[in-house]
Amino acid sequence: MGHAFDDAVALTPLDENRSQGHTSPAYANMVGPFGGITAAQALSAVLRHPQLLGEPVSLTVNFCAAVADGDFAVTARPVRTNRSTQHWVIEMTQGDATVLTATAFTALRRDTWGAGEHAMPAVAAPAEVDLPRGPGRVEWINRYEMRFAEGGFPTAWDGADHGVSRTRLWLRDQPPRPLDFASLTALSDVFFPRIWRRRARPVPIGTVSMTVYFHAGAEQLKATGTGYLLGQAQAQAFQKGYFDQTAQLWNEAAELLVTTHQIVYYKE
Repeated sequence: MGHAFDDAVALTPLDENRSQGHTSPAYANMVGPFGGITAAQALSAVLRHPQLLGEPVSLTVNFCAAVADGDFAVTARPVRTNRSTQHWVIEMTQGDATVLTATAFTALRRDTWGAGEHAMPAVAAPAEVDLPRGPGRVEWINRYEMRFAEGGFPTAWDGADHGVSRTRLWLRDQPPRPLDFASLTALSDVFFPRIWRRRARPVPIGTVSMTVYFHAGAEQLKATGTGYLLGQAQAQAFQKGYFDQTAQLWNEAAELLVTTHQIVYYKE
């Protein structure tokens, strides 16, 4: 039996640019599927394309509408290919309706000078951080092992303002699965809404747009394997029905693998 993630991102080619997929009940959310798995499905269309050049460097996904349970079609088209870079346009549809648009940038990476400026925070090791008790409130949460070192899920919806929205946690696929670009995309979206952490109120929310920047190449992901990632997420501002959040994911070797940014709608 295959891993639930691989089943969820499986696509059947319809022609060179167009594929068909199906939503997975294993990654069900409150309304439609978990956004991270939908983003991973969009990237998978690029990763499987016969004209792919290089590896993902960035992915921007715009969630136009809730994805309904069932079949979907995804089109991934390279709109510009240069000697070492490639630009992609992606669209996911159900029937005549567009539910997702995206752009991706891939490239042949070169060995160059490099340095990091965002250091991995010091937290307790994964084995020293307890797992949350009980099953997840929605099904997709059960597909991930999450050990909250700081800023866990609110224990009471009392409206208390915690003054900060930051969360730090160790995470990986459950059961463990070797890391790749598609699964790293989904892992970049596991953070629960920052407004819930800041105010402890279960207000309705929905991610409108998410961008993922991949700092690691395939060999670095392969070396990370099934190990834990340390994730950190925090909002910058909550204003007039929208908040942003930025997040980082490091491996256990303290290598920054990915940074992400989101804009999220919320309703009071």
